[in-house]
Amino acid sequence: MKLLGNGEIATLNDKDEFIHNGAILIDGSRIIDLGETDFLRSKYPHVEYSNIGHRLVLPGFLNAHMHLYSTFARGMSLKGSPPIRFREILEKLWWKLDKNLSTPEEIYYSAMVPLIEGIKSGTTGIIDHHASFGLISGSLDILEKAAIDTGVRSVLCYEVSDRWGKESSKQSIKENTRFIKKTQKNKNPLIESTFGLHASLTLSNKTLEESFAEAQRFGTGFHVHVAEGIEDVEDSLKKSKKRVVERLNDFGILSDKTLAIHCVHVNNDEIKILAENGTMVVHNPESNMNNAVGVPPLLEMNNAGIRIGLGTDGYTPSMLESVKVAYILPKLNYGDPRAGNDIVEKMLLKNNRAFFERFFNNSVGVIEKGAFADLAILDYYPPTPLNKDNFFYHIIFGIREGAVDSVMINGEFVYLNKKLTKIDEREINFKACGIAKKFWEKM
Repeated sequence: MKLLGNGEIATLNDKDEFIHNGAILIDGSRIIDLGETDFLRSKYPHVEYSNIGHRLVLPGFLNAHMHLYSTFARGMSLKGSPPIRFREILEKLWWKLDKNLSTPEEIYYSAMVPLIEGIKSGTTGIIDHHASFGLISGSLDILEKAAIDTGVRSVLCYEVSDRWGKESSKQSIKENTRFIKKTQKNKNPLIESTFGLHASLTLSNKTLEESFAEAQRFGTGFHVHVAEGIEDVEDSLKKSKKRVVERLNDFGILSDKTLAIHCVHVNNDEIKILAENGTMVVHNPESNMNNAVGVPPLLEMNNAGIRIGLGTDGYTPSMLESVKVAYILPKLNYGDPRAGNDIVEKMLLKNNRAFFERFFNNSVGVIEKGAFADLAILDYYPPTPLNKDNFFYHIIFGIREGAVDSVMINGEFVYLNKKLTKIDEREINFKACGIAKKFWEKM
């Protein structure tokens, strides 16, 4: 056991309790007690004690939608005229990139870089959506290794799509079911799985039927892009005379186990369907802005009772960066400086936690007895009062990535005093750069 004390603890529990001069007792992977430092030190006099020097302690940030494989697009120049529509961005960049990911080294190192960067910005868990159509079978094992090597709690899936032919889509379905079966049999506290689907516009009726049947066998839901660009809506109307949410719902894809990513172009009828199914929606503000696809109807979805989470979509590994943009985007979109405050706070601090708890069947994203010991310790000494009522606004207006001093995941420090404990970041980046150079030549 170890006792971390003399900290300012934002528990983010159901009462949003804030413990000044607080301490956390950790045994193995879990928190077993917390309270004032002097009291816990007297209660557990023989436990190893670490003084964290009045630093701010909070649950590690959780990323509800990530694409680890997107790393090698960083700095890449596209030949020819730049894309002007979302589908062109997919065709000229992302689909070419995932088609050319064909070696274990490319998949491993493209994942390691954002996992490391996520840790350094206080992220302790991700839900990833993977595609590497040059190497499908076994690709999730490679991501699993990267997650375990860095120590990041991860939910993994493979993106099923018909865009590269029926054989590739069949292999993708098999990769999902193989990995789901593996994670259900061989429990690793850091790794869980779900069933990945790309988007309606690259999924045939047959593939949706096959995917649903396989997911049903294992009792899992889906991780699927929904109405991100208007092209998805146009394609769905052409295929089925129904909008995206309606089409996916007809095939049983939407449920309380499913993550519907983006939901930018959904109407009131579709919002009602999402709410009735208990489907979870994930907002990715920076990616949506960068791709110029629009802004999802956050207020309308929230008012309908939909639980909305926050992700980064591979645009950044930093949830701190994502939430700051998520905070201001609704104000611009709705023309109202009040818009979205409570919703965005719930996304980051409550709803993402609920998403992860469904996968890991234990408290995560909270500091309370029995919860996983996934913590971020920050060099943040507030110049104004800090309490449970204004903590979120200190995140938005005060806390920066550079404040992250240490990160614990599953009871183990993976980042301590601004140094990674499990891996050499410079060596990883050096190797990644060499691999990326060769990868660019293929592109």
